[in-house]
Amino acid sequence: MSQSKLIHISQATRYQNAAINYYLELTGSSYLHYGYWEPLPASTEDLTLVRLRIAQEAYVAKLLTFIPSGINNLLDVGCGIGGNAAYLKDRGFAVEGLAPDPFQQKKFIDHTNGQVVFHLTKFEDFQQTHPYDLILFSESSQYIAADNLAQGAAHLLNNGGYLLLADMIRVDAKYHEGIFSNCHVASVLHAALEEAGFKLVQAEDISSQIAPTIDLCIENFHTFGLSTIKYIADLVAIAVPPLHALGRWIFNRWVQKLIVEGLEARTIFERHLCYEIQLWQLSQKDQ
Repeated sequence: MSQSKLIHISQATRYQNAAINYYLELTGSSYLHYGYWEPLPASTEDLTLVRLRIAQEAYVAKLLTFIPSGINNLLDVGCGIGGNAAYLKDRGFAVEGLAPDPFQQKKFIDHTNGQVVFHLTKFEDFQQTHPYDLILFSESSQYIAADNLAQGAAHLLNNGGYLLLADMIRVDAKYHEGIFSNCHVASVLHAALEEAGFKLVQAEDISSQIAPTIDLCIENFHTFGLSTIKYIADLVAIAVPPLHALGRWIFNRWVQKLIVEGLEARTIFERHLCYEIQLWQLSQKDQ
């Protein structure tokens, strides 16, 4: 296991980790990504956690079809809890994971049985010991600035190596505030990769295949989340009326907007973004 300097964990990351833990207990999944729904659900009755886990396994299989022959070692950047890494290792790849979060480090080691190297560091601070054939960004590109992603990947890859990116991307550059606004603008990301010496080899829009996961989240929140919030609020109103009044003020001031936006996530996604798998190759350099 790679050693690294002490990582400061921000309050936002701790909140995120709490959400991840809740998600894992709820779904029983080894993956954090949206999945690849094929066939698409025929109705809301098909939006189940069982189907989600199947879709998530299908997603990694889909990524595998983009990996060129001859690839041996790869770096999974923003590797999450190790689902992708374990899948790829089982298929013969020499995989290493990278993430700046000790919580994800522990989950990653558990899910890979300690058999995959984990680097506890930010991508921008990573000190490599050898070059890679391929670098994978599976729903992690949005947390790294486009220039840092492109230049960093070019530095880490073998001559003629590959970058495999799968993520939400903003096709509407004017969309810059909201739940998906941290995703890269397509034109900006492409320009950064080309400037770093990458050439696009293959791309596929799988927006339709990941969208059911958004629908599943919205459906479950409608069914369980809103009713749970109301139930807790009713209990607080009975037991501690002043606290209920404060909670109502906080809800109206900050939380309500987030909930409304979350319930509109599918519309926002379809209007402003797409989800693509992109394979880029670093230009061959003269030896």
